[in-house]
This record gives sequence, C-alpha cells and structure tokens, in this order.
Amino acid sequence: MKKFKLIQMAIVACIFILSSCSNDDAQSKKSNYVLVHGAWQAPYVWQKVKENLEKDGNQVIVVELPGHGNDHTSPSTITLDLYKEKVIDAISKVNGKVILVGHSLGGIIISSVAEAVPAKIEKLVYIAAYLPASGQTLDELAHTDRDSQLGIEGNLIVDKVNYLIDVKQDQIANLFIQDGSLEIQNLVVKNYRTEPLIPFVTPVTVTAANFGSVKKVYIKTLQDHVVSPYLQDKMITAGEVKSVYKINTGHSPFLSQPDTLSSLLIEISNN
Repeated sequence: MKKFKLIQMAIVACIFILSSCSNDDAQSKKSNYVLVHGAWQAPYVWQKVKENLEKDGNQVIVVELPGHGNDHTSPSTITLDLYKEKVIDAISKVNGKVILVGHSLGGIIISSVAEAVPAKIEKLVYIAAYLPASGQTLDELAHTDRDSQLGIEGNLIVDKVNYLIDVKQDQIANLFIQDGSLEIQNLVVKNYRTEPLIPFVTPVTVTAANFGSVKKVYIKTLQDHVVSPYLQDKMITAGEVKSVYKINTGHSPFLSQPDTLSSLLIEISNN
C-alpha cells in the first residue's frame, strides 16, 4: 500500500513538473510584433491579424505611416527616413526584441529600420514585400518585375509636381485585393489614398554588419498582381532568404485570408 502511494505521489510530481515546463514554453513563445503596412493602404488592413495575434497572447503594434490613414502630413515632406523613424519610435516602446513585419513598400522600410537598430529585431518578415540590395530604390526594383500588372501603361500615375503617385481608380480592387469579397474590395477602395512619391525613388543603404545580421523570412503571395511571384523569387534569391512560406492569395493576404496569415506569423515566431 505504501509503495502504491509513493508511485501515486511520483506521478503527481511528474505531472506538475511537465505542466510547469509546458507553461514556461508557452510563455517563451509569445512575441512582440510590429506591423508596417504598404503603399496606398493604412493600419486598418491589419485589424483582423492584430486581433488574432493578440488572442494568442502576443503584443502587437500597428504603425501608421505619415501620409496614410488619419495622418495628413504633406506629401512633399514625407521621406523614407521619416517612415523609418516612425517605425523605430514604435519599436522603442517595446521591451525586448520584435518581429518586424513589412508588406509591399513596407519591405523597403523594415530593411532601413534593421540597418539602424538590428539589435532590437528578432526577425524581419517580408509579406509580398520589396527586399532591396544596398543602393536600390523601390522604383528600380518594381521596374524589374516583368509580370506586375501595376506597371501596365496607365495603371500608375506619377505627379512630380505634387510629389504623389496614384493608381488608376478602376484598377484598385484588381491590383490589391482581386481575391477578396466584394465587401473587402469596397473597403480597400473606400480607404484608398494617393501615395507620397519621394520614398519610392529614395535608395536604401544596408550593410552586412547590420541589416545582414538579422534573420529574414519571406511570405510569398502566389496570386499577386502587384509584386509578382517572379520578382518575389528574384528578391528571395538575391537576399539569401532561407525561410520562405507561401500563401495562395493576391497582394493583401491580411484582408483575404487573415486567419491563415496569422497562423503563419505565429509559426514563424516559433521557428
């Protein structure tokens, strides 16, 4: 009888220890995400993903870039450095490292941020994003994309006088969210704003010592009309990205498949 009780006590102790380890592991996997939207969009696009990540116990900060959403900074004063500083300011409010996520234009921005504060970044995650080499501009990268529908004549309207870059209105849904519901497409069209031009034509400076020291992950969007899979593959190869995930969406997976994208971001955190 005494032997049986000892066995019982040992089993209970093992269960307690395993439970404690499990809780510790769960705590260690919680991450700090900083999400950076792309061109012609705003923080609203991340709402469902933010909710999903927070529901899983993570901290999430969504950056509103100058000249987007509710911010009305004059386009003529908006630079890539201004974007960079806005993201660095958001990161500075977080204790510990962050998983820095950039979509489309956001890839240029997070690359600049990683060059400036590499020690604060656990991983860079590019979602259908421009991944530059040092000295490249977004405009230069975009012009190498043979399959992008954004580059079709007439779809892109450049206003050098007012420092703006625009998209043909009847192409907004097709370019950014062709795989979304009509409700989501209307949401994107409703929230559309013209884009500041200067960051598109500003070269990025990155070094092996800083930017090169940060782990990079790429999420490919397989039906993308803006940053085509062709260009995504080229940038992944040139950027020596080792971790690549795929999602079968157009350019805005956070709107068309937010649950799938959220799961990928959690998986990336754990790997």
